[in-house]
Formats: sequence, structure tokens, C-alpha cells
Amino acid sequence: MNNLTVAPHERGVIRLFTLDMRAEEAKFLREPGAADQVLGVDGLDTGQIDIFPVSDLEDLGLYGYLHEGCGVSEDQLNRATLDAIEGWVMVVRSAAFHDRAANLTPDARLHLQGLYTEEATNWTGGPIDTESARPFSAPQSPIETGAPNRIGSALLAVIILFVVGGALWLIV
Repeated sequence: MNNLTVAPHERGVIRLFTLDMRAEEAKFLREPGAADQVLGVDGLDTGQIDIFPVSDLEDLGLYGYLHEGCGVSEDQLNRATLDAIEGWVMVVRSAAFHDRAANLTPDARLHLQGLYTEEATNWTGGPIDTESARPFSAPQSPIETGAPNRIGSALLAVIILFVVGGALWLIV
């Protein structure tokens, strides 16, 4: 497997390409289907592809974009190499491939600069030792019998009888 092969169900992989093209051509890659053409793959999710000039990142830079924005660990990044990149770049996340395998055949004007992996969330945790976490520790509620409470209905019936009786008394 090389950096241009996308495995089925690939998760958390970011591919950084530099674009050797005019700004107008790079902006056009944001259109639906344009990134598909230059990467040689059909049906990409354009919401998972970022195309921008490095100058838009200002003080953050590509290093900050990848580390802080994309969750790439510092040990994968070379600040000097990333700071040297100028012009337009394309960032392609593995989610753009919709869990499908693909072999990228990029246009000659695209150059793969790096393949990075996002830090995965550690979902493990220790046991919780509090009284409220123990089974059956919640206060027990009284058992309901399922029989409806008819006090409100009886009170409403009495009020209706008084109204009807009062109306009949006034008529007679």
C-alpha cells in the first residue's frame, strides 16, 4: 500500500497536496466534480476537501492548521517543511472517499506533500467508584397500580351539575 492508495473504510487519514497551478485554476477545484478529475477518483465528498492558499492561514500556518485544526500529532509534523510550502494546497480527508477503496492518480500539477493521521480519541476509562454509579442506587419510586386517579373527574362532574342545576333553577 502506498500513499496514493485509499483502503476501504479508511478513517482519520489526511493527505496534503500542493497545487502547481494558477489561482483561478485552484479556485475552480472547489467546484463539484473538479477535485474528482484532478485526483482521478469519482464521487468524492467535497465537504471533506479543503482547497486554499497557504497565505489565508496567516499566523497559524500549515503546521497550526494540521495540528490544531485537524488533530494531527506534533511528532508527525515537520514545521520547517510545512512553513516552506507556499501557494495553494489541497487537504483531502479519508472521509471524502465514502468508505470506498481508491487508487489516486493525481494530475501532474498536484504533488503529495504528506500523509498524516488524526489522533484517535481514547474511549477507555477506569471504573467509577461513586454511590450513584452503583446498580439500583437510585431512590425507588412508588409502584403505580395503573388505575387512574378519578378525583379530578369527580370534581369536574360536580361543577357541571351545579352549573346545569343553576341554569335550570333560573329557567324555572
